[in-house]
Amino acid sequence: MTAHTPPPDLPAPADTAGLTRGELQRQTVRVLVVSNVLGGVAVASGIAVAPLLAENISGSTSMAGFAATSMTIGAAVLAVPLAKLARARGRRTSLSAGYVIALAGAVLSIVAAQTDSLALLLIGGCLFGSGSAANLQARYAATDAADPKHVARALSVVVWATTIGVVVGPNLTGVGGSLGTSVGITSLAGPYLFSVVAFSLSLVVVITGLRRLHRATTAKTAATGPVARQPLATTFREVFRNPPARLGLIAIATAHAVMVGVMVMTSVHLRHHGASLTIVGFVISGHVAGMYALSPVMGWLADNLGRIRTIGIGLAILAAAMLVAALAPDSAHGLTATALVLLGLGWSACLVAGSALLSESVPVDLRTSAQGMSDLIMGIFASVAGTAAGPVLAAFGFHWLAVFCGLLLIPVAVLAVTTQAPARP
Repeated sequence: MTAHTPPPDLPAPADTAGLTRGELQRQTVRVLVVSNVLGGVAVASGIAVAPLLAENISGSTSMAGFAATSMTIGAAVLAVPLAKLARARGRRTSLSAGYVIALAGAVLSIVAAQTDSLALLLIGGCLFGSGSAANLQARYAATDAADPKHVARALSVVVWATTIGVVVGPNLTGVGGSLGTSVGITSLAGPYLFSVVAFSLSLVVVITGLRRLHRATTAKTAATGPVARQPLATTFREVFRNPPARLGLIAIATAHAVMVGVMVMTSVHLRHHGASLTIVGFVISGHVAGMYALSPVMGWLADNLGRIRTIGIGLAILAAAMLVAALAPDSAHGLTATALVLLGLGWSACLVAGSALLSESVPVDLRTSAQGMSDLIMGIFASVAGTAAGPVLAAFGFHWLAVFCGLLLIPVAVLAVTTQAPARP
């Protein structure tokens, strides 16, 4: 199969209020950038305190990972229906639905904190995960009409936009705690107030900003007919028959699992060894900056050096992160922060290059379904890692958690070495 299959043409400029296809693409990317900044604030504000809130409610370190895991499960489970909604009704409808569900999850998480209900917190976390699913889906929306030679670059710009939100979000932890106390809710639930506001603004931006894209895709569907529905099992078989697509999928899922497995327990580890909430917020901010800030560089590498080589670079960086985390003394918060930055950088390389490799390696009529399946599988992998992380931390400590996560990288590295790069135009 030829790589870089061009996306189907959008309607003529008359259907998009005078915009050419290139202008429509640029406008769409600008809207997605803004929505992902806001969505990043919303997601990061909640995820920074979710493990601590779960530990506070349950009194168990082992349960701390379940709060973040519930978010990951929610993002995974909702990825497929949101992808189906995107295929049937367009990206605007799908992204809007994702932010509405996430908004409900943020509100429910605050209620859970006030009632000391772990069950409500986990349900709220599942709904909250819809925000992550929407933010991730936005990266694919940016590639729908992109120049085939710059797919990774277009994707990485939207991923990069999340940098602002996810760096600001954890740093609002202390302020959110004070705000929560001032309005009568527990301090650990305070950051969710920022999530409520940011998800609401993301919803408004998507609804108003993607109107022209929605008209264009609706006109295209009317002219060519809807894309045939692809059952998940069929998509799975087709992807795994295709070596480059299979590598892209597995690289994304494994990098995400390693990232979540270590990241969700970092705040608990730091707090157990004397770190303040401010330090926790700083470390998590450094991590998410690594995840997103250099994504355009990863996009450039993927477009110019190659998808598979960039995946290899990402795996090497992840291995370095696990080594630092495994060897750093418990009280060396600076080394832990370094490991978390490297963890974010490795994740970024694998996500950007893997997403581009997967998207370009499957037929156009399978692409949206494959993208949704990819987000589902990466969520499943991360859910397993996040669920196991709490018991591993409690039984063996943070250093062994890093070792176990590092071992997951070995099979992917072997697959990367043995997979032939697809033809380039």
